[in-house]
Amino acid sequence: MNIEVKPSAAGAPQLAELPAIAQVGVIGAGQMGNGIAHVCALAGLPVVMLDVKQDALDKALATIVKNMDRQVHRGLVTEDDKVAAIARITNSTDYGAFGDADLIIEAATEKEDVKRAIFKLALPHLKPSCMIASNTSSISITRLGASTDRPEKFVGMHFMNPVPVMKLVEVIRGIATGEPTFNAVLALAGRLGKITAVSEDFPAFIVNRILVPMMNEAVYALYEGVGSVPAIDMARRQPSDGSAGIGRLHWSRHLFVDHAGAVRGPGGQQIPAVPAVGEVCRGRLAGPEDRSRLLRLHGDPAAPDPVAGTGSRRDTKHACASCRQSRTLIPPHIIRQTH
Repeated sequence: MNIEVKPSAAGAPQLAELPAIAQVGVIGAGQMGNGIAHVCALAGLPVVMLDVKQDALDKALATIVKNMDRQVHRGLVTEDDKVAAIARITNSTDYGAFGDADLIIEAATEKEDVKRAIFKLALPHLKPSCMIASNTSSISITRLGASTDRPEKFVGMHFMNPVPVMKLVEVIRGIATGEPTFNAVLALAGRLGKITAVSEDFPAFIVNRILVPMMNEAVYALYEGVGSVPAIDMARRQPSDGSAGIGRLHWSRHLFVDHAGAVRGPGGQQIPAVPAVGEVCRGRLAGPEDRSRLLRLHGDPAAPDPVAGTGSRRDTKHACASCRQSRTLIPPHIIRQTH
């Protein structure tokens, strides 16, 4: 039993029991959602994973099995652990499946209107004691919580990608978030084997407030010709975060082009991120096949050419006038303001 000590009105300590989390619901079966379901199930928690599409759920479960097989191969978990964890995961397209959940974790797309619509659909099916966490990386927890009938039970729980690998969870407390909910989520993160960083509800929280400018600079260093992709990644990886095994440009390939534009500042205002070279010089990036175009254009031999199907090494000294003129960093007055 997890307990916390709080002073009573008379000044004597009293025991306050943390809300129990015996079952978790996960909304969204994408990369983040299936990763969250993965770690919860491995930690011994029954998980209901929900998505509007059954094929997305089927793909998510297949991904979880594949990732757990990898963990078994590396000796991180046993085969018995994997079988037991998979058995704890239930897939559903019906919000009614959340009836017994003690916590639901929303991991849908990073759009506030979509998240609000999801909460509206889920709330009628939740028991009064059920807490809600959002995996948002930038949207105001206070605003999201205010869109529900339980802002005191609403909290931010920002997992890092890929969830089964990355240890950090950013926990964000909204203005109305109650201490029992906040402490229960901290305890859950510990049960999942995660390390927590606590953030107040400011634009971009902690992680993206630091990460987005860093990724901006990595891309600028690339297309201004400061260094090559391998050199910039090596320079970032070795001095400070070698254990992570990933440089800022390779992280950008998986995250930045698709996600950084969703980071919002006060009043929903977008925090400026680096204009992708593909947008400046070749037209707006259109889809998943364009993820690698920015790096291909600047000489990353590992980035496949979507047309030729092979790696192509281009001139790394690209710094055209349009690129130089488009340089925009995050204004300090934006990241210092609250929602």
